[in-house]
Amino acid sequence: MERDSYTDDEIRNFLLLKKVAVIGISRSESKAAHFVPKYLSENGFDIIPVNPNSNEILSKKCYKEITEVEGDIDIVDVFRPSEDVLPFVRDAIKKNPKVIWLQEGIHNEEAENLAREHGIDVVFNRCMLAEHQRLF
Repeated sequence: MERDSYTDDEIRNFLLLKKVAVIGISRSESKAAHFVPKYLSENGFDIIPVNPNSNEILSKKCYKEITEVEGDIDIVDVFRPSEDVLPFVRDAIKKNPKVIWLQEGIHNEEAENLAREHGIDVVFNRCMLAEHQRLF
């Protein structure tokens, strides 16, 4: 699977943004959708869990959908299958984040193009944890 064409400097700049809403965050400690946001939280990121099946994850209030989150969001980090991404991106656009980050293995051209049309940078098929460890 291809991935976006951002340079290391561009990815590094994205990772300087700290308020991250995580769509599809998991309660299961063995899943990347849990240990990646946990790592980010432990490394200075303000994680906002978004999962309709939980009230709290990582000791933080969990929102049913991203449109319920109050205030600004820098990055929307998405842990959903590629084919399910579009409606989540549509909702994320309403929050006007700087970046939509589709985790490793996630790529949806229609959703990515829609976000770019709204002036939002889109990272795809990259892991925030792996990129953070590699660049910092």
